[in-house]
Amino acid sequence: MSDNNRAATLRRVLRNPLGGLSAALLLVLVLAVLLAPLIAPQDPDASSLAEAFAETSGAHPLGMDSAGRDILSRVLYGGRNTLGGALLALAVALVLGVPSGLFAGYRGGRFDAVANWSVNLVMALPAMVVLLASRAILGPDVRVLMIVLGVLVAPSFFRLVRGIVANVRGELYVDAAKVSGLSDTRIVARHVLTVVRGPIIIQVALVAGVAIALQAGLEFLGVGSGSTATWGAMLNEAFQNIQRAPMLILWPGLALGLTNCALVLLAGAVRDALEEPTPRPARRRRTEPAAATAPDSDPAEPAAEPAAPRAALLSVRGLTVAYARPDGTAKEVVHGVDLDVRPGEIVGLVGESGSGKTQTAFSVLGLLPEGGRVTHGSITVDGRETVGMRERDHRALRGRTLAYVPQEPMSNLDPAFTIGSQLMEPIRHHLGLGRKEAAEHARELLRQVEIPEPERTLRLYPHEISGGMAQRVLIAGAMSCDPALLIADEPTTALDVRVQAEVLGLLRGLRDERGLGVLLVTHNLGVVADVCDRVAVMNAGRIVESGTTEQILGAPRDPYTRALLAAVLDDAPARAPWKPREARTVTA
Repeated sequence: MSDNNRAATLRRVLRNPLGGLSAALLLVLVLAVLLAPLIAPQDPDASSLAEAFAETSGAHPLGMDSAGRDILSRVLYGGRNTLGGALLALAVALVLGVPSGLFAGYRGGRFDAVANWSVNLVMALPAMVVLLASRAILGPDVRVLMIVLGVLVAPSFFRLVRGIVANVRGELYVDAAKVSGLSDTRIVARHVLTVVRGPIIIQVALVAGVAIALQAGLEFLGVGSGSTATWGAMLNEAFQNIQRAPMLILWPGLALGLTNCALVLLAGAVRDALEEPTPRPARRRRTEPAAATAPDSDPAEPAAEPAAPRAALLSVRGLTVAYARPDGTAKEVVHGVDLDVRPGEIVGLVGESGSGKTQTAFSVLGLLPEGGRVTHGSITVDGRETVGMRERDHRALRGRTLAYVPQEPMSNLDPAFTIGSQLMEPIRHHLGLGRKEAAEHARELLRQVEIPEPERTLRLYPHEISGGMAQRVLIAGAMSCDPALLIADEPTTALDVRVQAEVLGLLRGLRDERGLGVLLVTHNLGVVADVCDRVAVMNAGRIVESGTTEQILGAPRDPYTRALLAAVLDDAPARAPWKPREARTVTA
């Protein structure tokens, strides 16, 4: 989070009446217990039996307890011990629960299974019984008991974080970050933690309250070290003298209640402030036409070439992809695909939904969904074999040599970050540029994809731009590290006809200017006719026909290709040739 965002979040918390009041109350409590040696009238353990149960006075503002000890001093010093113990338990719970929950939710596998089994075992144990047993074994030291309590409540953080992360890891913007070549650690720290921070803040407040209450409960039962001033020990002593001095129970009870209330209210205010988007100026500018929501992704992908010399940029030979079934067998979804893409060439991979296009593309990217694997064949990208390549090397290939443009632009942009932040992240990671240089590079990218007012757009959040602009932002992000090969998966599906033409013209322009190789996954034959140099037709996981665009659309040989062409409306108007933005005129 940038300094500006932190300042905006703090202002929102303080403007919230409950947030500002609870923050002030908690600040006063914390400062009071920290400054106890300066504020307290006397030592908390100094007693004078002659002054037992003495009334309030100038020297003793809250009076004296049954042993002639100053109540204000014991409240202040007791807060140091009580809050310190709760902080220790909370720290142990966070250190054990949050990282393990992140890892288990994001990676799954054996660690997830073992961690879940361990968590279920710990949660089955009665906390108070375990604490009493620990006291008998380890002694009455409250700090030791708080460490044990931290271990007991760590599963609450684990389950909360794991559940959220397991859902988030399938989001398209996480896949987009992977395609950009970012490491798992960076993805978790930047994209996943943003989603779990709100629930974690609430859980921190609840666990802190539980830790304070349990510690006070143990002291109230006489389990802790009775010689130390704590709020729970003060409650114990007040309860024993409830008939003679009922006011003794007020001060430690009030301290416990106010602390817990302030924690919960402040946590809620912080969570709400973090989830509230940063306000934008009210002045509105003209934007791109809004796009309809994109349909669900095709389970389809790139295709193959006839037996021919392998292309230097992308060459797929004999690719077979299979998914494991629960019974141990495997279901093959891609069967012996051959495909080539050369520099400066746009190759269309055509087929209906479920034909295997997306599985082929994800195989090239090295990002097959869980359970999927390449069982046979070879994939070379820029001359490097990627089948069997380590994830670390694959990650280095993505973003620099290989880039990806998805079909659902809005879902592939993280709603918690600005456009500029998301564009700059892979630039800084791959190119090693500083923040200022990365920002200038991002502005130039937006200019290249013909987004008006790039400086303003960098400050916007995804919900503040149209679908056409979002698709251009994704293309700019894909081109940010100057890749040699771009895989575009249905990049125009969610866009209206005019914006489709602009996006396709943009791809053509990038091909012509940079010598970019493009693998265009689509089911739209009009798009193929517009921009593709060659076409591969895919059906039921196989390439059934491939050749130049003129050959495939003009004289198809395979019955499936003829059926696809027959489904196109005969009288559909042809798209006008694309022109750069500055060459276009608007007619009334």
